[in-house]
Amino acid sequence: MWENRNGKVDIKSLTLPQLEEELVNLGEKPFRARQLYQWMHRKLARDYGGMTNLPGELREKLAKHYACTCLRQVHMQESRADGTKKFLFALEDGHVVESVWMRYKHGNSVCISSQVGCRMGCRFCASTLGGLVRGLLPGEMLDQIYAISLLTGERVSNVVVMGTGEPLDNYDSLLQFLRLLTDEKGLHISARNITVSTCGLVPEMRRLAREKLQITLALSLHAATDEKRKSLMPIANRYSIAQLMEACGFYFSQTGRRITFEYSLVGGVNDTREDARLLAGLAGPRRCHVNLIPVNPIRERDYVQSEAGRIQVFKNMLEKNGINVTIRREMGRDIDGACGQLRRSYMQEE
Repeated sequence: MWENRNGKVDIKSLTLPQLEEELVNLGEKPFRARQLYQWMHRKLARDYGGMTNLPGELREKLAKHYACTCLRQVHMQESRADGTKKFLFALEDGHVVESVWMRYKHGNSVCISSQVGCRMGCRFCASTLGGLVRGLLPGEMLDQIYAISLLTGERVSNVVVMGTGEPLDNYDSLLQFLRLLTDEKGLHISARNITVSTCGLVPEMRRLAREKLQITLALSLHAATDEKRKSLMPIANRYSIAQLMEACGFYFSQTGRRITFEYSLVGGVNDTREDARLLAGLAGPRRCHVNLIPVNPIRERDYVQSEAGRIQVFKNMLEKNGINVTIRREMGRDIDGACGQLRRSYMQEE
């Protein structure tokens, strides 16, 4: 069950059938669970007090027995360049997580965190510098979206689980979060509008494939050889590219959803013509989409972004090999745009 540090079940992390069971155990009728669920996941109520069609006695019981996740904004940065907003939210235990709101022509997208910190150790990522503190509860993942919807006053149509943390390292919470987010009685965001990123935890990739969800899985590849990938991502010492490609093939066979390869271009490290040729050899047979990401430099590392001309040459080489490629728009570059930067700056100031 989804408990916070005080041992209380987080009621926002429960599916409707689970909520009905809990309320029946409290001596309530099942329809009260449906009312409560609508308040939390449709009306986005921030506490029990505002749930006006629930009896006062029930609200008191709920407050006594159940936690109701409600993230508190402690900081927000807004990009003057493109309007991207980066939020820092405080959790119930005092830890903080980052979330990003981005406006696109096709709708508003929110990038959420799945953990407090990260243990994956990717060399170019600020999220991992302090290590892993803990995984987020499903309700804590959801409430990043709910809080941003209320703060911006705009509907969220796309969700990417690509912020701080490795989502598949918090597998059970992630799966419950996806169930709640796509539930027709909640926000009902289409699974096809959800992207989950992973640095390549092979057993969990295969486990997720068996769920046959229609989400997009994005593999943070970042190099086309094991040697180079090991220099960038410690997880590559555990799982080879060959193992990753097998897992990608299995994912496609189970879901029919093509994989996206995320590829952060680091100047002088993984942006050569040979890198592009090898990447095309991996992506082509698997009909993968490649998302090229000009790396966001962080103070603690000496990695730099590839030159614009070199990025374009890399993209052109992939396209000549029949690969579907995009270069990710650089959103929020005038603020702490890279994953983990805002949280780390805040913690250092504190």
